[in-house]
Amino acid sequence: MRNFTLFFTLLFSLTNFYGQSSCDEMLEMVENQGYGTSYYSYDSDAISEVTFYEISDNSYNDYFFAVVRFTSSYEDYIYQVDSDTEFNYSINYLTNAGEAFWAYIQPYNQNLNCAPDF
Repeated sequence: MRNFTLFFTLLFSLTNFYGQSSCDEMLEMVENQGYGTSYYSYDSDAISEVTFYEISDNSYNDYFFAVVRFTSSYEDYIYQVDSDTEFNYSINYLTNAGEAFWAYIQPYNQNLNCAPDF
């Protein structure tokens, strides 16, 4: 975990310069560093699954991520979100996963520049 902060900062910088390969590395790092809570949307035309991760560095800074799998492509995309995003999404996704995505996850699209620009 000591190198986590440096690695995390470096990936943020590289994401802006090198595009998807750094995003793939960010996604892999987040999935390997933390345990996620997944929300499945079997009936959604837009969202197949969203998994939320909370990762802390050795300075006790918390980072929150949502990994979204879209129904149309079954590809995973990573968003850096706020601490309350999982709660908001979790109470709304069963009604309409697509609307919950647009309301609570999509607004964070530009944080990492690793998600589709709709």
